Amino acid sequence: MRKLLYLFFSMALVAALTTHAMWAADRPAGHYLSDLRIKLAVDHGTPADRGNLLGIQPELFPTDYQSPARLHRKLAAYLQHARDQGLLNEKTVVVLPEHIGTWLMISGEKDELYQAPTLAEAMNWLAASNPLLFARAWVSAKGERRLDDAHLRMKSKTMARDYQALFGGLAKEFQVTLVAGSIVLPEPSIRDGQLKPGSGALFNSSVVFGRDGLPLGQPQRQMHPIFDQRDVIQAEDKHAIHVVDTPAGRLGVLIGSDSWYPVNYRTLDEQGAQLVAVPAQVIGQGAWDKPWRGYKGSSTPGSISLKPGDLSEGQAWHRLTLTAQPPSNHAIAGVSVFMRGQFWDKPSTGRSFLSSNGQQFADGEARGARLLNVWL
Repeated sequence: MRKLLYLFFSMALVAALTTHAMWAADRPAGHYLSDLRIKLAVDHGTPADRGNLLGIQPELFPTDYQSPARLHRKLAAYLQHARDQGLLNEKTVVVLPEHIGTWLMISGEKDELYQAPTLAEAMNWLAASNPLLFARAWVSAKGERRLDDAHLRMKSKTMARDYQALFGGLAKEFQVTLVAGSIVLPEPSIRDGQLKPGSGALFNSSVVFGRDGLPLGQPQRQMHPIFDQRDVIQAEDKHAIHVVDTPAGRLGVLIGSDSWYPVNYRTLDEQGAQLVAVPAQVIGQGAWDKPWRGYKGSSTPGSISLKPGDLSEGQAWHRLTLTAQPPSNHAIAGVSVFMRGQFWDKPSTGRSFLSSNGQQFADGEARGARLLNVWL
């Protein structure tokens, strides 16, 4: 009798594992009509031979990430619209928002993930449909929030490959310099011209791709991750700011609230940065207009007198992001680019803006994809 029960349970376990394996391997690609419209919200200055700084504020949703090809279609449509408007040339520097690459973690997943009502449930589907990848990532996960770490780490090799192929491909296709927002990867680095993840801590990083589709320099790692991410994303050393040469001038990248620290602009000035790109993100319904919660990183600069609640989140971004605001910063132009859209129960509500010669030019609309351009 005992042998019979053992055989029964063994057969049931094998059947369950086989069924789960078949379910996990099935990746149907549903039909999806994406909104490819984008509006030119700001066009400042006069075209010349010095190039331009172009921020693309996309409107994205989980289904846009069902495959890299689908995301390429949407971003290429935005760039084609910019080309039709005469905004692309050999000296154009295009800037995309923070975490536009991080969501490649959900590429190629099952319909249940994209249809989930909350981010937490979507991440459960991600782990359930990739059990071996998740188990391997869980073993090497670090910190107190190992579950979040494992979710971000489990597909890092595929994410890095897709990130370079997609954004490097767009840079080459449209013959522009492209600041590819940011992506969270374990210890990312450029080796032999390829973006490679390591095995250590997770960093929120940005890569700049040249007109040939290849990376320019090493990834810029975020120095001041926000409160909600500090237990998962590692802070980079405060002195590790890279400036790269582009056809439009020397370019520095400050990710998110790294742009709120005056010392970072002094470092950029010391390296001769002429352009500053700020891939950024604000999450939460109406968060842009809600009271500012203070510095999102681990410390508040001594030279900053603003206190939480003194102004709104959006006003704080305009006040603290010092791109192209003499004498605080010697760059000739800067752009802060936010993502629009909603990932499950997490809406993105930031509003992009440009800076040039001490003046700011903003997109006042709360919805939709936008282009913001400044001629140099």
